[in-house]
Amino acid sequence: MKELINDRVHNYYWNEDLNCAVTTLRILSELFHTEVNAQVVEAAIGMNGAGRSGAQCGLVEGTLMFIGIYGAQKGLSKDEIVKLCYEFAKAFQQRFKSLACKELRPNGFNADDPPHLCEGKTKIAISFSEDFILKAMK
Repeated sequence: MKELINDRVHNYYWNEDLNCAVTTLRILSELFHTEVNAQVVEAAIGMNGAGRSGAQCGLVEGTLMFIGIYGAQKGLSKDEIVKLCYEFAKAFQQRFKSLACKELRPNGFNADDPPHLCEGKTKIAISFSEDFILKAMK
């Protein structure tokens, strides 16, 4: 799975120029064989603006969106999905020390940043998300 994650992150960033929320959502949907509606992907594209302002990181947002979709598909109640999302956010913050894009992104945001600066962190974060979901929804 790690090789698939690495390949997909690179492709989605460099060939499709997707943001981290969409990249996370699409890779998790592939790993867990779950269809994601095009409107959901479009919504994740829109969340990129929040990340660029330094708000919640798309690596978190994409996973939270996926947990909602996958949890519903697996028959979890809304309360169970909310609880899992809370647990994920808490675990992510513990592992990566923040949920904020401006703190997770290497050197924050600068005008001269190269594209896809978070590629390495994205690969690690999606692997973390996959592990969390596998354990939480066994």
